[in-house]
Amino acid sequence: MIVRRIENWPTWDRSSPFEELERMRRQMDRLSEGITGHFLREPSAGVFPLVNTTEDHGNYYIRAELPGVKGDDLELSVTGNTLSIAGEREIVPQNEGAKYHRREREGGKFSRILSLPSQVDTAKVEAQCKDGVLTIIMPKSEEAKPKQITVKTA
Repeated sequence: MIVRRIENWPTWDRSSPFEELERMRRQMDRLSEGITGHFLREPSAGVFPLVNTTEDHGNYYIRAELPGVKGDDLELSVTGNTLSIAGEREIVPQNEGAKYHRREREGGKFSRILSLPSQVDTAKVEAQCKDGVLTIIMPKSEEAKPKQITVKTA
């Protein structure tokens, strides 16, 4: 029997409802590009902040690039296996007569919601912002940590 996976077919086993919403948004963007073309679309700065997520035996580590954002201006919240990062990046305005040749740096409010593979111990989460990099250490909950099981022999 040959099984063929259909690309972009909705699957209901996603780890977060936000992933499904993001997939639907991308499909709507592709549909609107086909109707109006690329010339009517406003340029997009992409996903901000850029984030790396890693883990080891006991912790998850989130590192987010936030140049120009102070740690005091960030709002972090952790619930179960979801992390929310929100804040605002201010760009110093140019003089009024400035003519832009390239404009890639955007300012404004931002928000990212990240889903982790398992629950974290919310009471022990630590965050530090240094040199434009936010580092968050989130200990795994005891239920999420791997357990060593001893095999008994008869």
